[in-house]
Amino acid sequence: MIIASALAPVFFVMGLGFFAGKRGMVDNLNIKSLNVFLMMFALPAALFTAIARTPRAVIIDNASLMLVLATCLLVIYGVMALLQWKLFRLSQADAAVLMLTVAFPNFASVGIPLIVGVYGPHAALAVAVAIATGACTISPLTLTLLELAKEGPGAGSGFAKFRVALWKSVTKPIIIAPLLAVVLALVGAPLPPLLDKTFSVIGVATGGAGLFLTGLILSAQPIRISPPVIIGVTLKNIIQPLLAAAVVFVLRVPQPLANEVILMVCIPCGFFGMVFGAGYGARPAVAGSTLVISSLFSMFTLAVAIALLAPHP
Repeated sequence: MIIASALAPVFFVMGLGFFAGKRGMVDNLNIKSLNVFLMMFALPAALFTAIARTPRAVIIDNASLMLVLATCLLVIYGVMALLQWKLFRLSQADAAVLMLTVAFPNFASVGIPLIVGVYGPHAALAVAVAIATGACTISPLTLTLLELAKEGPGAGSGFAKFRVALWKSVTKPIIIAPLLAVVLALVGAPLPPLLDKTFSVIGVATGGAGLFLTGLILSAQPIRISPPVIIGVTLKNIIQPLLAAAVVFVLRVPQPLANEVILMVCIPCGFFGMVFGAGYGARPAVAGSTLVISSLFSMFTLAVAIALLAPHP
């Protein structure tokens, strides 16, 4: 029952987005407006209210979460970079999109409805930390690679581009909102009821909008099975969760946080890579196929993960 109640809403709304895109009811290529609504407004508001309501002690107890997530994201990102260098031989821009697609789970869309559905409202804090971790680590690395590919050799130093990409990343609302909320929670400043209610009005749209957007993106992607796709899905859906379990064990992360972070890493490939790449004219079919197959395969892997990790009454 827990598995059905957690997964049915997620895949139903994703299916609606997929159906709407395939039937041409919603444009599945020009998705900038919906993406801006989600990433610039709804999701930051949802994360802000979720964290600002959290007691200081709970936030401190979640400190190990960022280390676990950063390790899992960076290791898979590095493995994909090594495979690109030694095996895939994609263009730099296409490789950057694929690397981020595989390494960065779909926290923004699937994270909140799935994790909160399994563990309760308090788990929204873990999702906020997960998004912030990815946005401060592998996202700026990807933007740097895309900038370098766009401008070509001799167009300024790589360090300067990385600095610009990092600044662009950390000044986005999706990063500023949870960080500001953490500060408010740590100093014990109560969230004014009027502000809480105001932000909640738009924040509640996050889960539905994110899942619908994911389905919309999936509907525009051709599916072509190839070695990079198979390897990417294996790394994302199987190896990364096992890595998370190993890191949690080594660091002795306490429960229920340990199970929460492992389940979050079981979330399939995210669409950030495709969104970033679209801004640079890079929409590789291999990344789209990996995104689609990872999402479909996750119906099985997430069901197994929830059966193993969900709290039992």
